[in-house]
Amino acid sequence: MPSLASIWPQRNIVTIVAALAILLLGAGTTLKITTDHLLRQDATSTARSWARFLAASVTDLEQIAGGEQPSAASMAFFLSARNSGEVFHYEIFNRNGYSQFVSTREKIALVDLSEYSPDAARSAVDGLPIVDVREGNSPDRPAFFARAYVPVQTDGRLTAVVAAYVDETEQRKNVHNTFLTAAVFLCLLSGLAFSIPAIAWYRETKVKHADRRIRFLAHHDALTGLTNRPQLIEKLESAIARLPMRGGSLAVHFIDIDRFKEVNDSLGHDSGDFLLKSIAKRLRAAARIDDVVARLGGDEFVVVQSGIAGKAQAESFASHLAAAVNATVKFKQHEILTTASIGVALATGEDTTAERLLKSADLALYAAKAAGRNCIRFFLPEMDTELQARIELERAIRDAVLNDRFELHYQPLFEISQRRLAGFEALIRMPAADGTLIPPLTFIPVAEDLRLIDKIGAWVLREACRTAATWPAHLTVAVNLSPVQFVAGNIGDIVAAALKDAGLAAHRLELEITESLLLGNTETIMAQLRTLKTMGVAIVMDDFGAGYSSLSYLWRFPFEKIKIDRAFMQSLDGPHCQVGTVVKAIIALGRELRMRVTVEGVETANQAAFLDAANGDQVQGFFFGRPIPASELGASILAEFEKAMPRASPATKLHLVNTSAER
Repeated sequence: MPSLASIWPQRNIVTIVAALAILLLGAGTTLKITTDHLLRQDATSTARSWARFLAASVTDLEQIAGGEQPSAASMAFFLSARNSGEVFHYEIFNRNGYSQFVSTREKIALVDLSEYSPDAARSAVDGLPIVDVREGNSPDRPAFFARAYVPVQTDGRLTAVVAAYVDETEQRKNVHNTFLTAAVFLCLLSGLAFSIPAIAWYRETKVKHADRRIRFLAHHDALTGLTNRPQLIEKLESAIARLPMRGGSLAVHFIDIDRFKEVNDSLGHDSGDFLLKSIAKRLRAAARIDDVVARLGGDEFVVVQSGIAGKAQAESFASHLAAAVNATVKFKQHEILTTASIGVALATGEDTTAERLLKSADLALYAAKAAGRNCIRFFLPEMDTELQARIELERAIRDAVLNDRFELHYQPLFEISQRRLAGFEALIRMPAADGTLIPPLTFIPVAEDLRLIDKIGAWVLREACRTAATWPAHLTVAVNLSPVQFVAGNIGDIVAAALKDAGLAAHRLELEITESLLLGNTETIMAQLRTLKTMGVAIVMDDFGAGYSSLSYLWRFPFEKIKIDRAFMQSLDGPHCQVGTVVKAIIALGRELRMRVTVEGVETANQAAFLDAANGDQVQGFFFGRPIPASELGASILAEFEKAMPRASPATKLHLVNTSAER
């Protein structure tokens, strides 16, 4: 909907243009009426003068009007006057309106067959001239002329009626030019006289509308037109103050659009703005007249529901808002599917403040996001403690990103058949303030919410490649990639830069992805994976078997390796007797597809023995080695060489350690 600030100036311009058009139309109409009037007057005057001149010069005019031949003197006058003056054609009628004599540029003669003229008869009866103005439409007529029927009287007695045809072409041209010039100056003067107050009025109106727009934006969001944060605080405080008088309670619904950044990244900011405006309209439609709907910025909205009986009513209304937001939004040829996380806080007493209610609703929103999004959570007192922990974790993540405080630990991967070290998987850790290590499952989801996972992922790639370049050439390094790292579409450039900076051969890097990456824009993701594969990097499907459609991707993309999820090994010693059969089937499937199979989560000798019999390719787990810092890798690799080269001399061992340390 266009704003008032844009509608009013448009209306003003239309009004001014219409007024000028009316002014010009009036000037043109006045010009035509005046011109016709002046030309009639001129034609009448010329015709009368000619008739008087004719009556004075032709002594036998009455006889000619009676049908008699003109005298020699009269004929000589007619001949001399034929090509002079403005009258190019004239006729003489009798007093009854019948033509008797005609004079043109071609002939002068009596009329053979007399014709009756109603205009000549009427002029004779009325004793007044009759004039009409015409456009010439034949070669013997001027472009513009006037015809005047003038009664001629002698001694007070009607003698004849003379029809004089007066050429008004030049006269009309002169009149038009004169009046056109006058009209132009009149329009200019009128326009100037009109425009000065009109411009002043327009500027004053524009200033008023600008002031009105400024006042509107001071209390409303510019994109959606909803109430903004300052106005929300004011209205919320007013509603809280009325609670003791009105009774009941009120609820603050804090709404966040899930994965909104992905819409902006994939479809552009125009689609994001369209989505926000569409959701704003839906929230307004879903709310009641007394409710307040606000946008706090980004993809965060707040709805204040007043006059409710309790939590049940607030929960029902929150579900109603979620249903409104979750409906599909159509943008151009795309259908945008959205969900919402909603945090709800209820006013609990007179000591409640607007800021406290908003903070409580925001805490509940955090809980909704932590629960997996697309859900509703109510504020609980213990959420304050959780919020402080979350804030501290966010601060620690930002500090770690800015100052490279992350650490990589490396867990070994072994070939099953030979118990030979094949490489390591790089696992990120973040040191806490007390020196302990925060596991990735704790801080990675928060880093994704903070939009920092791209920077963290790039650092992991660089650090893992740099460390792997110091290892023996047959060892590989595996790095996990987050689906978020594929959104920008430049993951190939990041990997290539990490390999080049470290001097690591591409075939020694394994990139592990999960099934969730392939659930989005599959063609775009597949194109990026093919680019990585062309570089020589190995692509591994991680956590195989944990999802619902892993098998469908094995024939769509040639993975080098699949890693069986650790949940299978954890269930192997349990009551699920078919787990071993499933693991063997996956290993056999990998053999048929020419993909190597790694089994994660091997923690017991019984599990290792089972995999020996199952003929797997690689194993990983605590039974074979826990994740260790990069500083301890030299000893780990040396121990592996001691197994592979039992006869090596102490000097050889020392050389290996020194070589690893130098790199």
